[in-house]
Order: sequence, then structure tokens, then C-alpha cells
Amino acid sequence: MKKTLSIVLGLAVFLSLLGPISAQEELPRSETIYVGGGLWSQPNNFNPLVSWAAVTGTIGLIYETLFIYDPLKDKLEPWLAESGKWVNDTVYEVKLREGLTWQDGKPLTAEDVKFTFELAKKYPGISFSPIWSWLGEVKVIDDRTVQFVFKEPHYEEWKYWLYNIPIVPEHIWKDIKDPVNYANTDNPVGSGMYKLYKRDQMRAIFVRNDNWWGIKYFGKPAPKYIVYVIVYSNNLALSMLVKGDLDWSNFFIPGVPDVKSKYGIVTWFDKEPYHLPANTAFLFLNNQKAPLNNPEFRRAIAYAINPKEIAARASQNQVTPADPTGLLLQYPAFKRIYYKEAVEKYGFTYDPKKANEILDRLGFKDVNGDGYREFPDGKPLKLTIIVPYGWTDWMEMARIISEQLGLVGIRVEPKFPDFSKYYEDLTKGTFDMAINNFGSQVYATPWQWFNWLLYPGVTPIGKPTYSGNWGRYKNERVTELLHLINIEKDENKKLQYYHELQEIFLKDLPYIPLVYNGAWFEASTQYWTNWPTEHNPYAFPITWQGYWQMGGLKTLLGIKPVQKPTETVKEKTQTVVVTETVVKTETEKITETPTTTQSPTTTTTKGGICGPAALIGLAAIPLLLRRRRK
Repeated sequence: MKKTLSIVLGLAVFLSLLGPISAQEELPRSETIYVGGGLWSQPNNFNPLVSWAAVTGTIGLIYETLFIYDPLKDKLEPWLAESGKWVNDTVYEVKLREGLTWQDGKPLTAEDVKFTFELAKKYPGISFSPIWSWLGEVKVIDDRTVQFVFKEPHYEEWKYWLYNIPIVPEHIWKDIKDPVNYANTDNPVGSGMYKLYKRDQMRAIFVRNDNWWGIKYFGKPAPKYIVYVIVYSNNLALSMLVKGDLDWSNFFIPGVPDVKSKYGIVTWFDKEPYHLPANTAFLFLNNQKAPLNNPEFRRAIAYAINPKEIAARASQNQVTPADPTGLLLQYPAFKRIYYKEAVEKYGFTYDPKKANEILDRLGFKDVNGDGYREFPDGKPLKLTIIVPYGWTDWMEMARIISEQLGLVGIRVEPKFPDFSKYYEDLTKGTFDMAINNFGSQVYATPWQWFNWLLYPGVTPIGKPTYSGNWGRYKNERVTELLHLINIEKDENKKLQYYHELQEIFLKDLPYIPLVYNGAWFEASTQYWTNWPTEHNPYAFPITWQGYWQMGGLKTLLGIKPVQKPTETVKEKTQTVVVTETVVKTETEKITETPTTTQSPTTTTTKGGICGPAALIGLAAIPLLLRRRRK
């Protein structure tokens, strides 16, 4: 590991000498925080209404939500809202805080909230427009009070949207003719603690809003500038981190033990696995293809896979094996609904002997003596497993799974298509096995997690679906349970439905939970301190799209500058080698002509190094496309 670290640092020095870097502007280093891990393409969309396409920080830093969510405490916390409550079974009332203002100084009122929601009714391309299939009316009671009147309350979905719908200013957006395809690059005006300052091909720079309404409630965030950078290599991110060029990293960083001991890098846990979990990586099995359509064959696969080996080899034990349910049990919202008895009865562990017994019983035998089993009718049994090329940890996972299944006689070939091909095969169901985690992250409600994993409205193979349930598992009772959980107000009944859902999953085992992918977090203490950790768990320190309002904002409010003499550095362009090409960037002012919105597919093609960071925004797509298919 020491040798590897030396090579990485040497490479970084070499990269920095490849060519001249032109100075652009002076930023005070003691007031500037450099962040990376959630920006994978040129920052050219700041439209909060299309969350999957927006630059990370658009929602959270610039545009704000009524509530934020703390997954560590399982608590919805008022943000723009002062309070929120169900006044009866079908009416939810929000009281806004006093003194809310937009960044241009105009007041933020209940009319802005009503306008934002009704904009999504008028334009179905907005990420939260499906809410209008069960929301009936938004009523303004007074300047600070708004009521949501539901046709059929979806209590679980509503909880999710309360911290994910960004409020936009009516006085600006009422004049925008195409709010779905509006890139909003020309001075976006929100209500948040930061404003867009400048951007270039490789970064977005935010500047603190010193007139932020929230200062009197939450205090002023210490960093004056946030420089969010694109870094296409984990190793480059490592070198930047240890040199103090990156303060807050949400990348998968190789060699964390050495980095921590030598350079004082902060991680959430002091020891393995170092990181909190962010989501569950599943092995999706195509339930519409033989023999993967057989629950017993799928169970044999589960017994043949050793997640401990996957965690050790693919991620250096920076992740942990998943529970048989796949639920993120480290978080209270998920732990509360966990059905331990069902796991004890129907769960599984690594047991190749049991895998072989099931396969023998099903009639899959090695007829020709080549070491691999054939179908009972003698036809060759050959399967493939896909992950995107370049996602190195997942590529290693695929190789390991192939090896482990080979030991019980199942021939599996790992394939590494580029992301666009992977995504096409995934969404059209034209694969055998695939590793994926796009919608399995921590939520305020496990319903959202299950609804992605087992989404009922799947399409036939060959016709794309973007809502999850990639293997097209079908179960009428699962469909019914998902609806019952969503509309049930009684928590005891809801818990019974959750238990039944877990039992069905464990019996049918449509997909195999592998590991809990990490909420990658490494921080330098060279310029900033008081980072959240297991010893000081005041925030969930992730900056991916969708996570600012789950802990990123609280982290900004909690960190403190290291007391050093004032140091001013010249803000520089980055030089990055991509396929042996040196790319130099030029900073541009934000007064340029707005560009066109990127599509969800375009935004995710840079998914890159460890997958989920670039794809968090896809979690909203299931809800968007559900309406489009009706």
C-alpha cells in the first residue's frame, strides 16, 4: 500500500507539470472550501425543477426545500417551513418562517410555494409533477400559511417530497416560457445560503449569500466560497486531498488506512469500514429469463456468493456485506421496520454446499465434464453479468461473482460496456445479471426504497423502464402492499405490511443484496476542522445531488476554519489527463446565454468511478415517468 501511495502522489506531481496553468482570480484560501464527488460533467444546468439534470448544489445551496431530512436521527427538520402538520387525514398545513427572502431581496411567501407546486401541474416534465395524480389543491391561507389538500393522501411519498421539492420565485419563473428546458445559467436566484458565482468546464464556484434569511435561525456558514470541482480519477482525488487541494471528498479513495495515519485525513469511522452506508448494491437477476425466473435457482446463486470477499477485494473493506433483506439497517427509519424473524426463517448466508444441492436437485448438471453445469435438457448454461466500464470497484465485484458462481458450476462472463450501453440494457431488460444501486439509497421512508426495488409498473423486455425493478419481477401482492403502505396512516398496520413485504422478498429472492455501498467521506484538516464523525455526528457529510438537504447544508454550518494567517491563493484551472489528452479550462462569467437542459441519460454518462455519486438524481425519475406511461 505504501508503494501504491507513493506512485499515486508521484503521478499527481507529474500531472501538475504537464503544462502551464493560467491564474484566473484570487480567492482567500482560509475562506474557500474545495469539494468534489458529485460533479461529473460541465456545470451547465441550474434548473431545480429537473433534479436529475441540475448541477449538484442547485437544490440545497441555491434553491431550498420546505424541510431537510436527517437520516442519522430519522427526523424531518423545518427549513423554509417553521412547521408542518396533518390537520386532518387529507390536509397537510405548512407554516413558513418569518422573514424569508429571495436572493434578490424580494419576500418569499406562501404564494411562491403554491406557484411552485402548480407549475408542476402545468408542465409534466418537472420532476415532481406526478404528485398531482393524488394532490387535489394547494390553498394559500395567508402569506405564511399554505395547505395541501389531497385527493388520496400518499403519506410515504409526501414525506419524501417535503425535503426534495425546491421552491422557486414566482416573480421570476412566471415569465419563463419553457421551465423544463430552461438551463438557468444566467444568475439563478433562489433563497439559499449560497449563490452561483462563476463556473467553467471543470468546476462550479458558489459564493456565500451574506443576506441569507437563515442566518438568524442557523448562523452563517464559515466558507465564503465553495469550489465544486470535477475529478475524473480516484487517485487524483487522493493526491489532491493529501496536498490540501481538496477539503471535502465524497469519492471512493483507495488506501484510506495509510492516508488517515500519514496525513490526518478525517473519515466517519476511525476504523473499517470508515464510511457510513449510502445505498445497497444489488445483483439484479432477469426474472423473465430462464433459469433466472426460477426462485430456487436464484436462491442457489445467493448461497454461492460470498459478500465478505467482495467487500475485501473490491472495496478494501470500506464497505460491509448487506443484510439478506438489503435494508440499510444502520439508519433508524430502516431498522424500525426490520423483520428479523423472517430473515431467520428465509434468509441465506454464503454456503456453496447448499448452492450445489439446490442445483443438483433442479437438474442442472455437468454433462460434458467441462466443469460447468448444463440445463436439464442438456443445453449449455451460460450467463453474463454487466457493469459499466471504468467503474473499477463494480468491475472487480463482477469478476469475483463470476469466480464464485464458477465454483458451483455456473458459467458467468463479466461484461463491461460503456455506460450508455449498460444503461440501455438495464432499462430494457436485455441482460442476465447486472449490479446496480441507483435508487437504493437512504430515504426518510423505506417505502421509497422498496418502490424502486420492486416497482410494479414494469414494461415488457425490450421496452425501457426507468423506475427500477430492472429484472422485471412481478407479484400482485407486492403491488398491493406498496399501495397499502403508501396510503396507510396507522403505523402498526404499516409495520405489518412492511413485514409481509420483506417475507415475500426473502421467499422469492428476485434480487441478491451484495454490499452496502459507502457514503464516501474523507476530509482534510489543513484548512477546515470540526468535520462530522462518529464522535461528533451532527450531520451526514455528503454533497451528492439530493444529499445537500440530508446533511450537506448542516455540515457547512458546522465546519470551522483552521486559525492560520490570512492566505490568498490564485484560483487556477485544473489540468486533467483524460484518455491521454490534456484538458485546460477557462473560467467564464455566469452572464452567458442559457444553454439547453441535459436529458437524464446525458447527465449520467459520466457516472464514472464508483457509480452512485453521479446518479443520485435518478431516484426522482421513477416518480416522473410513472405518470408518462399512463
